[in-house]
Amino acid sequence: MNHALRRVSLIALVMFVLLLVNVNYVQGFEASSLANEPGNGRTFTSSLQFQRGSIVTADQKVVAFSKMNKAFGEYQRYYPQGKMYAPVTGYDTLFSQTGIEQAENKELSGSDPALAVHNLIDLITGKQKKGATVQLTINSVAQQAAYNALKAQGKQAGVVALNPQTGAVLAMASYPSFDPNELATLDGNQLNKNDKRLLANPNQPLLNRAVNVTFPPGSSFKVVTSSTAITDSGITPETPVFAPTQLKLPGVSQPLVNFDGEACNNGSNPTGTGKVPLIFAFTVSCNTVFGNIGMHLGGQKLHTQANLFGFNNPNLTIPIPVTQSNFPLYTDPAQTAGAAIGQESDTVTPLQEAMLAAAVANNGTLMKPYMVDKVTAPDLTTLSTTNPTVLSHAVSSTVANQVKQMMISVTQSPEGTAHLSAGTQATGGIVIAAKTGTAQNGINNSGLDDAVFTCFAPATNPQIAVGVIVKGGGQGADAAAPIAVAIIKAYLAALGK
Repeated sequence: MNHALRRVSLIALVMFVLLLVNVNYVQGFEASSLANEPGNGRTFTSSLQFQRGSIVTADQKVVAFSKMNKAFGEYQRYYPQGKMYAPVTGYDTLFSQTGIEQAENKELSGSDPALAVHNLIDLITGKQKKGATVQLTINSVAQQAAYNALKAQGKQAGVVALNPQTGAVLAMASYPSFDPNELATLDGNQLNKNDKRLLANPNQPLLNRAVNVTFPPGSSFKVVTSSTAITDSGITPETPVFAPTQLKLPGVSQPLVNFDGEACNNGSNPTGTGKVPLIFAFTVSCNTVFGNIGMHLGGQKLHTQANLFGFNNPNLTIPIPVTQSNFPLYTDPAQTAGAAIGQESDTVTPLQEAMLAAAVANNGTLMKPYMVDKVTAPDLTTLSTTNPTVLSHAVSSTVANQVKQMMISVTQSPEGTAHLSAGTQATGGIVIAAKTGTAQNGINNSGLDDAVFTCFAPATNPQIAVGVIVKGGGQGADAAAPIAVAIIKAYLAALGK
């Protein structure tokens, strides 16, 4: 054999070996990922030939299931209470998934390696392949109360309710919503029409405003500013703090003022030139007090504390991806003053608002939010269970207890900003700890401010924490607080408390 033929033979042998290695690698290590590629036509076609797993709530309400569509001879997805649960379930279409349908697609579709043995047994016994059941942490009573309250308000809004002790998501609603059944059709032409119509809707119903849209937090951020001040300076709720009617800011001509330009007046400070207890300033939400505190603390300390409450986290999932809430590192004193009262470039999701209250309610420990409780195979064996995990220790238990006292005063003191809307007369005797927010959103019309509310209840034995934001709702006490109250009352009633 001459040198040329030998060289060609060696090259062919090397290529054959490389091909053999690649085939084995793909089959051994990439089979699962390739099977879940959206463009895999074979997997896509076969997925319609078997029953996708169901999605159920914590109290066993089925919110997504598959059944045979006889007209097409394939399985189709159905959502019994589509609009109410759309932010949770998302949708499963001919081409893509969102929400839990996407996050748990391998489990629901039956392609998860953990289901390999179950699929093999089904093949041997002649049973039809079926996806796993995903059980959520969502409580159907709390979810219904959340959606109904948002719908009654009628504005773009989002709400999240958490179990502060575990981080379990009890409710997650967004308004306006959409019906995922319209996107689950097996008719490709109809699917495209429905999709285009939803995308063209100016109210953007496909947006999950509970976890994927951010808003300015307004005065609800004073929970963070107070926590920073108490932790760093050793002050207490009773410590007198400077409470001017107008706070002069360095480098700018426009002073910081309180709502409607009012004095922070508790009787001993009628002219707005003296001091008031920190708890009073928190109760009536004095901007000048917390702007001044923010300037003295500095941007770095506020930034560190905000991070401990969950801000600036790009990796948070529940397992649905969560848009990051932001508190930039401010260096300018005037900007820091504005940021300390929840303005400037501060942004939050309703989930982040719930996390603020949940951390305080859980003695300063913030649990990682999660929405999937467990995954169960078709033969009812448990494939996975979510164990609650600590996300951070936001503040000490001592600081959390002091902030809790101030949050209780917001609803229980006659001068509190949420006394009328979230006091015991509005809750049927339930004591709620809360902070209101009326956030300027850049529109030069106070009636279009965003309404924000963060709270937990019962104050002495917290079972639920709620974050609500209503775009263009006005004052937090008027627009957002009643939504939270409705959820709390419904959930605690369902618990028998």
